[in-house]
Amino acid sequence: MRLAALFFGALALFGPCTAQAREVVDASAPLDLSVTIYRDPERSQYDEMDRDYPQGFALISETRKVTLPKGASTVRFIGVAEGMIGVSAIVTGLPGGTIEKNRNAELLSPAALVNGALGNRVTITRTNRATGQPVSEEAIVRTRADGGLVLQTSRGFEAVRCSGLAEKLTFDRVPDGLFAKPVFSVDTRSESAGTYEVTLTYLSWGFDWQADYVATMGEKARGREFTMEWLSWLSLVNDNAQSFRNAKLQIVAGELNIETDFESLSEPPVASPLRLSCFPLGSTSTGSPVSLLASPAPMEPMGDSDRIVVTGSRRAEPNLMMESSASVVTATEEDLGDLKLFRVPKRVDVSANGLKQVAFLNKDKVRGSFLYVSECSAYQWIGNFDEPSPAGMRLVTKNERKKGLGIALPQGAMTLFEPDPRGPQLAAFTSLRDFARGQDVELDLEESGQVFAKCARIGEEDFDEEGRKWRKMRAEITNANPHPIKMRLNLGWGGDFDIRFGRGKVRLKNGDDSVEVTIPANATRTYDWKLRSAVLP
Repeated sequence: MRLAALFFGALALFGPCTAQAREVVDASAPLDLSVTIYRDPERSQYDEMDRDYPQGFALISETRKVTLPKGASTVRFIGVAEGMIGVSAIVTGLPGGTIEKNRNAELLSPAALVNGALGNRVTITRTNRATGQPVSEEAIVRTRADGGLVLQTSRGFEAVRCSGLAEKLTFDRVPDGLFAKPVFSVDTRSESAGTYEVTLTYLSWGFDWQADYVATMGEKARGREFTMEWLSWLSLVNDNAQSFRNAKLQIVAGELNIETDFESLSEPPVASPLRLSCFPLGSTSTGSPVSLLASPAPMEPMGDSDRIVVTGSRRAEPNLMMESSASVVTATEEDLGDLKLFRVPKRVDVSANGLKQVAFLNKDKVRGSFLYVSECSAYQWIGNFDEPSPAGMRLVTKNERKKGLGIALPQGAMTLFEPDPRGPQLAAFTSLRDFARGQDVELDLEESGQVFAKCARIGEEDFDEEGRKWRKMRAEITNANPHPIKMRLNLGWGGDFDIRFGRGKVRLKNGDDSVEVTIPANATRTYDWKLRSAVLP
């Protein structure tokens, strides 16, 4: 009796708690949205953004309204990004906090509908062979959607799509737990009923962005410092099937250290296809009188002859059209630690499976010039050069207000146009790395067709890396332009050599000991100097 009393006492103590069911509450659609996009950290300045498989990510923040009952409940956030990284999700604003988080694993699809209706009644509509009219009847689903779909009708057990005629399945409801959009849910508890504004913040896979620059040089640009018009666009891509309407948009430039594989953590929900195969009709000796019918691709619209319809619910399909129009708004720059954040002042739509372009830089008086570059090597003998080599060309400026810039420049591609009496002509393609304010900007262009150089040692004897003997060097530079040019001679890797250059000051630039000289129009100049191996510490 004592044991029995203890047992029933325990049931009385724990029974109400365990028996209490959680009420399911759907949060409202987002009242406010913020999308911050980080570019693919593995993509270099020379790589284009992969619009079909973007490998950057975004920080998404959604403000929603939720009405909670008293006690335990489950709050569902319908329509989160399919690339959502569930472990990163944070929900704030719930009075009782978050007890448990869950992510739905399956989306509404033809296969999910069939599986959810297993053992339940559906309506099948077929074409009568004699009259050609559609005939509907009730049937019971007896198999799952991972093979041949079998229904039990008044005539017995039948395989769908094996009659050779048009067939349509109609479901009167969507099974519980299936949604056309990805769902994230949290369990919570509230001491009292009430309506609250909550914020869901999470990382999502499947985003990326890049900068694209267009520079147009001013008149008479070749022989001196010139002005340019610089226009840059931020091109961003969203590979998710969800749109973020009227969102606050931020772009983060700089390389973020990533130690986690976000793609594997995202685990997007699955929309399983319906793959139907027929059972043989006729006899085993004569074979089937109709060919097997393959099922359509997952979630693609079915033709009139093969349809699955849900009569109890209508759900909007995501807009898969790529947005081609550009929003002409200019982003502002902010510091984000060592990174740079560009904030778009106007709200924009980040469309599903779409590309967006936002103007973030428009400067009409950027001052720059051309610089010619040639490499010199102590390990080459100048007598081995049959012909001089074309010098490399660079477009150079400084990222400061005095030069017409003074804003952080994120990496991207640049198209350079040059003025011409017939209109601007394409001059070069190049690319930028990330440039902070105050940095020298040097952009590699094509090899010159007017400036050539030989630059090597004079003596035929091989250079001795271990010795301390001075070796004579020579640069022969030809400028066929009708204007003077500035030439940079890279004399060797910084710190490897002691250098004595009589007519120029040697400076360390981009890792090289270099000197800059001016070559007059239509002239050839020769420069001699000497070097030796530096004393090792």
